[in-house]
Amino acid sequence: MNDSKSPDFVKEEGDRPSGDILGECETYTPEEEKTVLRKIDMVILPFSLSYAAVFGLMEDLNMTSSQYSWSSSIFYVGQLISEWPFIYLMSRLPLTKFVGVTVIIWGIICMCLAAPKSFAGFAAVRFLLGFSEGAVSPAFVTITSIWYRKKEHAARTALWITMNGVAQVIGCLIMYGIGKNTSISIQPWRVLFLICGAMTLLAGIGFFILMPNGPKDAWFLNDREKKVLSMRLAADRDGGDKTAFSVSQLKETLMDPKAWMVFWFGVLVTMQSPVLTFASLVIESIGYSKLQTLLYTAPSGAVQIALLWIGTALVYLFPRQRNLVILVLIVPPFIGNIFLLKLTVTAEWGLIVASWLASCITATMSILLSLSASNVKGNTKRAIVNTMFFIGYCAGCIGGPQLWTKSPRYTEGVITAIVTWCLLFVAVIIYRTLCARDNNARDTQTSYGADLRDGEVELDENGLPKTDLTDKEDKNFRYAL
Repeated sequence: MNDSKSPDFVKEEGDRPSGDILGECETYTPEEEKTVLRKIDMVILPFSLSYAAVFGLMEDLNMTSSQYSWSSSIFYVGQLISEWPFIYLMSRLPLTKFVGVTVIIWGIICMCLAAPKSFAGFAAVRFLLGFSEGAVSPAFVTITSIWYRKKEHAARTALWITMNGVAQVIGCLIMYGIGKNTSISIQPWRVLFLICGAMTLLAGIGFFILMPNGPKDAWFLNDREKKVLSMRLAADRDGGDKTAFSVSQLKETLMDPKAWMVFWFGVLVTMQSPVLTFASLVIESIGYSKLQTLLYTAPSGAVQIALLWIGTALVYLFPRQRNLVILVLIVPPFIGNIFLLKLTVTAEWGLIVASWLASCITATMSILLSLSASNVKGNTKRAIVNTMFFIGYCAGCIGGPQLWTKSPRYTEGVITAIVTWCLLFVAVIIYRTLCARDNNARDTQTSYGADLRDGEVELDENGLPKTDLTDKEDKNFRYAL
């Protein structure tokens, strides 16, 4: 391929392609791009469980503290078991239809959580709930990378992760309202599961019906807008969703150290995640009533959202320094855990604020997921790497709660959280070093006039760029730092 004809993908991420990459001599205006992006945001950005323990779950099911920890872990055992078959299915089936079905099933099982009358029954349903969720989070990372350009990944990932914090605030308020209503004949936590399950079921049906399989099926865009969308995605050298599983991409992924670092991100960012659930129990142990605990814990979700968007703003201000932004975002929850460890029960508001800070996990996770969306190419490789993250995520969520069994201060769990934040700090530095090394190697190859044929885009039988290259195969690809 003549180098003068190939687009310059090493320029700023905001550069628009000339159109030559599509074999067309045309481009698009900024106004057209804004219109397409606005329509994608309105349709693609869509739709989470918490405070049952505070409102009598442990008492109603006669659970011990250890059993409650296992009821948290068993969910992720189910999710972990489902990840590997779901890798294959997500690569072979239309992604959004597959996800829509799993969300519907999740909603139905969530409503079933209101039925158990023993720990064994509750744990069994929690396992099924986790199993049905195995595809959802990896799929949303993939969907983000299919519809949006690299520079847009951080904000869009932050939007759907924000729903975790929103759900936490709304969940507290719903439970508060349910708890104040003494006329309800069943336990409040059972009502919450019925409400959450029904809402999820409706959301899943809407997702299945309205969510297009990919840019070519975007029913909300006209022909010209679909073409603009294709050119936008071409600028990042991505070809959208495909239904094929590549063994060669599987092998490449397993040999890629950056992919394994993403796995460790999943483990390390979630080993401290039980603080999200157990912080409410810590607050209750100070001496507050169940209703007061709900009100004092609700701001935790708002603090998470605030830090999440502070991180997103930092990424916007420093678009080429996402790894450094992650290092900054590790500091607040690290400090929160230090205070949880050191403060006594007499420091009531100190413990409450510390629990809010210690719960700020989603901000770091959001940027980590956006890096995964930006730095992996190839349909199968992307599905595998996303799933590796969530396998690590499940492993952390399975092991973490087992260290949060000694109430009321859960000292072992807090120490684990402090150690894993330190390890994540080191892991992010290693990942950034690997990405920078590969970028420099590719820049050096181009600078010294190496044989550029190795870096050219492979053509298909029609003479057009082959769209399912991996990040390793596409020598013009540069990793986000």
